[in-house]
Amino acid sequence: MDVKKLLDVEPRAWDFIARLEPKLGAVEYMPKEKLASDLVSMLNVSNKGYNNELGISDTHNGSVCPQDKKPRVAVIGSGPSGLFASLVLGELGAEVSLLERGQPVEQRGRDIGALAVRRILQTESNFCFGEGGAGTWSDGKLVTRIGKNTDGVQAVMKTFVHFGAPRNILVDGKPHLGTDKLVPLLRNFRHHLGELGVTIRFNTRVDDLIVEDGQVKGIMVSDSQLLPGSGSQKLSFDAVVLAVGHSARDTYNMLQQHNVDISPKSFAVGLRIEHPQELINSIQYSELATEVQKGRGRLPVADYKIVKSVSDIGAENELDNAEKSRSCYSFCMCPGGQVVLTSTDPSELCINGMSFSRRASKWANSALVVTVSAHDFKPFESHGSLAGVEFQREFERRAATMGGGNFVVPAQRVTDFISNRLSVTTLPPSSYRLGVRPSKLHELFPPYITEALQQSIIMIDREMPGFLCSEALLHGVETRTSSPLQISRHGETYESTSLRGLYPVGEGAGYAGGILSAAVDGMYCGFALAKQLSLFHGDIESFLGKAQKQTGFVKY
Repeated sequence: MDVKKLLDVEPRAWDFIARLEPKLGAVEYMPKEKLASDLVSMLNVSNKGYNNELGISDTHNGSVCPQDKKPRVAVIGSGPSGLFASLVLGELGAEVSLLERGQPVEQRGRDIGALAVRRILQTESNFCFGEGGAGTWSDGKLVTRIGKNTDGVQAVMKTFVHFGAPRNILVDGKPHLGTDKLVPLLRNFRHHLGELGVTIRFNTRVDDLIVEDGQVKGIMVSDSQLLPGSGSQKLSFDAVVLAVGHSARDTYNMLQQHNVDISPKSFAVGLRIEHPQELINSIQYSELATEVQKGRGRLPVADYKIVKSVSDIGAENELDNAEKSRSCYSFCMCPGGQVVLTSTDPSELCINGMSFSRRASKWANSALVVTVSAHDFKPFESHGSLAGVEFQREFERRAATMGGGNFVVPAQRVTDFISNRLSVTTLPPSSYRLGVRPSKLHELFPPYITEALQQSIIMIDREMPGFLCSEALLHGVETRTSSPLQISRHGETYESTSLRGLYPVGEGAGYAGGILSAAVDGMYCGFALAKQLSLFHGDIESFLGKAQKQTGFVKY
């Protein structure tokens, strides 16, 4: 809001304005209006020579890097971080190869359809792997904790608009695209990268890094439909941007074999709760719920965001957990959505939620998750830095066993979960299309997680009466809220601290938690790498601001 104009209209507003305290992403004072541009317009250096404002050398006409000497960069993964790193590097003149183990969105959609209808899981093309990353078939949320009004975030948002997103995402308090809007956006993004000369290879799995004297010199790739190592191809590069998602567990194993510096990271696990959407509308809007009309009325479909702190019964002593509390919160709340399968292995079962842009389904779902950290991974410490990955796998396998196989999800009425009893009556309807099975979800997790969830649900019901009801259904299991590890890198250059030439970015590397923060991380990495490759000579912070420190741990 323009404070001066507001006070001219209503001087008494000063009483409210004076009490506002600056908070990144919520309340930010701007001495002058900022008009960040989209990246394509910002980096379009069609004129010959040098762009003094941004410090961009025009490599397209060969004035700095002749065509045959362009630096060669591999970007592994076509999620938000990989796409934006490719965009920046491609615009600045690098020879970029974007490698994606999954399929383009068109084929990926068909593979997901086959999973939902015929229970056929393509291990390399599913809800986690494929063009656009895991967020494509999730909910398309564009919320972030790194400051929506920061120049970096605004540049990413305006780039989405450039590629076809509706302009209202620039002003909505809770911007949301929906899977149906993300698909054509990604198609446009891909087309632009192709025009820049970026080579895009789908169905291409990176099996290994080629390392010489502590520096990455290239990669070994193979057809992802074949066994790892079958028909391997060696590709040489000057730098490798590692932009994989948090489910690329085979990549984590490969990095561990190269002694890349990796450390376990806190994340969250839990269950996904589903209510009738009309119930959530009624809880949130009361008598105004009739104004929703399945998203076509005057009020948007109701959602919620919850964070609770609960006592930690798993703390053995004060040294183990000084605060003796855990955070329990809603994650990826999908109003008018559905519960979907996000497994990448038939022997494991994990779920998520998704919504289309209209949010018109009759269900509302959200994960309710509890924070876990290295202390909780002790039973898996033999796996070293990948202990968090094994922690996830343990409960995904338990969930698969509880469901009885064939991707059937274990489920329980929330009232029965609170009472530690099996749901013996018919379960409420579920949006999950592959079937649910009455199960003892209260026995799936260790007591410290189960009791934290139970305490939180009771606390939520006090604030939202009706939340704890027989119509609410819990589904198991939600484990992939964020990366279970972090790959160490230098703060300014984004280069791995233990392997030169490797640039870990985004959610899979432990530096983002959602579409926006991953895209921003990839964008800043693109500029940092371009600077090292002498493609960019300016100061990124002078026009996009300082990159916000990423923890890779998100609550939304």
